Amino acid sequence: MPTLPDAASLTTARTEARGALRAVFIYAPGAGSNVHDPFGRYVAGRLAEHAIETVRIQFPYMEAKQRRPDPPAVLEATWRAAIDALRPKQGALIAGGRSMGGRIASQVVAQGAAVDALALFAYPLHPPGRPERMRDAHLPQIAVPTLFCSGTRDAFASANELRAAAAKVSHATVHLLEHADHGFAAPKASGRTRDDIWSEAADTMVAWVKEALRIRK
Repeated sequence: MPTLPDAASLTTARTEARGALRAVFIYAPGAGSNVHDPFGRYVAGRLAEHAIETVRIQFPYMEAKQRRPDPPAVLEATWRAAIDALRPKQGALIAGGRSMGGRIASQVVAQGAAVDALALFAYPLHPPGRPERMRDAHLPQIAVPTLFCSGTRDAFASANELRAAAAKVSHATVHLLEHADHGFAAPKASGRTRDDIWSEAADTMVAWVKEALRIRK
């Protein structure tokens, strides 16, 4: 397990790839979830079918069973420790996650953490109802292929806001999940189920990874 600067241990959950390893995906959940995050577990299972191993991590505050997220410096240090410790001997390294987990990954990649690609699900561009508090200043510093996959009903970023933010990243791909909110749920009236949305998100990542790794070569 990676060692954090304060010597705390980081819990991980690994889903091994089937076949010759293509890449390792390090996934961090949103602020209210942990290493057992259901969406992360689902995506990991789907990626395994395509020779991509997933390692799910959680932050120190979840280790301590606290609800309040750690300070930004601790969150970023956790991500850097995970990237350093989980780098594969062969194959690409992809960082990312849902909501806060993905946002912190994007920050450390912008600061120079060496990964080959970045996958961001439900990127929290700003707090709900607070578009003046954009979390996009670091995005122009991201130089690796990046996927933004969010719902069209996400209160943390409208479709237009997300597209504008992604335009600041070189090699960015935006995929919008119709009717999905920040938690990837949709109204019954839409006719879409959670499984529909999760499957679309996973399919999108599989196709994007293949293209991202082509760009990397």
